[in-house]
Amino acid sequence: MSQVRSTTSDESERTSAARLREWVLDRLHLAPETAAELLQRVDEVVATQRQLVEESKHDAIRALAEGFAAKMERLQRQLTEKDVTVSNIARYFEEVVADLTDKSHRDPKTKLLNFDWFMERVESFLAVEQRVRWCGLGVVDINSFKWYNDTLGHAIGDRIIEGVARILADQIRSQDFLAVERQAEVEGRDLHARFGGDEFCFLIPDLPGCHQAVEIAGRFKRAVESYAWSREDRRLASRPVKVDVGVVCLRLGPVAERRGVARKLATELIHRADKLMYDAKGLKSEHVHHANVRVTSGQLVDIDARQSAAS
Repeated sequence: MSQVRSTTSDESERTSAARLREWVLDRLHLAPETAAELLQRVDEVVATQRQLVEESKHDAIRALAEGFAAKMERLQRQLTEKDVTVSNIARYFEEVVADLTDKSHRDPKTKLLNFDWFMERVESFLAVEQRVRWCGLGVVDINSFKWYNDTLGHAIGDRIIEGVARILADQIRSQDFLAVERQAEVEGRDLHARFGGDEFCFLIPDLPGCHQAVEIAGRFKRAVESYAWSREDRRLASRPVKVDVGVVCLRLGPVAERRGVARKLATELIHRADKLMYDAKGLKSEHVHHANVRVTSGQLVDIDARQSAAS
């Protein structure tokens, strides 16, 4: 189409130039030399104007191209900014979801795991853990908590629960033994949870022997009972907080013995630890009550002290 338009324009210009030449020769009656010079000057003016028109066209096209490039660059910048915004929004919502998920798995007062999620983690651990080592599952109860709550008030009761939870998370850990054994810092995978009310539970998933679980639980018990509770409330100076602890030490054995009965084993372990804790409470024991077990044919079987030491 543009080629046709250009051809038509050239033909029109040639026709106009020929007609102008005829008009000059017919009407002005100039000498041939003068007429030729006049026509030459006209041709020069027309050529100059044509060049100016072409340059104007090129300038216009260049301006349009530059404007288009600038618009494209601006659009690209806007799209990049939007991509960054969308990415930031997506990251924000991912963090919100992760935070909400974590909060849904934790007790709001102590920030420890809630009991249901704790049991799911214990079940998962028993179903997949392949190292033939020991683990310890324990239950903790605050001694005479009802007296603190009723006599000193719920606010002090809450502070006692929060304090015991802090000490539990700080003292119940297996990496002390793992680091010594492996000569390296090992990230602990210990689990702590609020069992309900004034009770807590914990799992120490990787230990070299059963006595280490009892040692860790005993360290926790001593830490609670030696804590300066009077800093929480001066009335606690005359009746410092104590805890009763029961621990079941499990010799893991081959994972094939546990995989199909992991949920049942988790439930039995927590029940045994709970009974040991109540035994300690009933006897007003100064020590951690514990038992050692292994899995045989899908059942928890007691191990006597001599077998535990031999393991």
